[in-house]
Amino acid sequence: MNVIELDHATLAIGGRKILVDTSFAIKSGEFIGVLGPNGAGKTTLMRAVLGLLAPSAGRLSVFGRAPRSGDPDIGYLPQVRTVLPDMRVRGRDFIASCMHGERWGVPWLSRVDHKMIAETLAAAGARDLADRPLSDMSGGERQRLLLAQALLGEPRLLLLDEPLISLDYHYQEAVIDLVRRFARNRNITVLFSAHELNQLIGALDRVLYLGNGHAALGTVEEVVTAPVLSRLYRTEIEVVRADGHIFVLSRGRDVERADHLHDHGHDHDHHDHHHHA
Repeated sequence: MNVIELDHATLAIGGRKILVDTSFAIKSGEFIGVLGPNGAGKTTLMRAVLGLLAPSAGRLSVFGRAPRSGDPDIGYLPQVRTVLPDMRVRGRDFIASCMHGERWGVPWLSRVDHKMIAETLAAAGARDLADRPLSDMSGGERQRLLLAQALLGEPRLLLLDEPLISLDYHYQEAVIDLVRRFARNRNITVLFSAHELNQLIGALDRVLYLGNGHAALGTVEEVVTAPVLSRLYRTEIEVVRADGHIFVLSRGRDVERADHLHDHGHDHDHHDHHHHA
């Protein structure tokens, strides 16, 4: 079954077309890396899948039907993570409150709930955060907690919008590995957006590159080519393969890396996160 299907879909925000007349399908259990220049529509696509933005033309279906807001089958880690609860809340209680809707305060939990929370925290490498208040955590630690939140409740589809953003390199590797294993074991479909392709190469089944209103979905060999990426980036792109890495260059400059460094100067919680770049 196709979990996500776009049929000549156009996604627009405030009259600006982000994706135009786009068609592609993502199958059950696929791990899809979502890449492309800033503003290409990675977040917009995820919002549309979540039922928060209807296509202005064409059709988008999720699990064979129109997307519906608040779908419990979808786990979501948004990119803008400034909306956090009362910072005195402990990690475990934050997760517990996510489990039963968006109401803060700690609901009554069954033994099964407690077990699930413990397992999910462990899966996200966040077990050590359970008893600490959010105010006492670094950006990277909070990130692991929010990843645990996205994994809760056995979703069939995971939308992870730049989950690596505030993590040190070794945690980035761990998150990719964790999501891959978690998804494989439970046949979960994953859309994992990132700035850089290389870290995801070992994990992804196919790559979805967005840019310039277009989308290209396929294997790395099919999509990560000079002609395809030149069209998406709207500039002449050279693709260089070396030592198992792929470099996407424009006039000798690594466009993925350059994008990343300029992206977050104004942003939340990013002042200390470029040392791995």
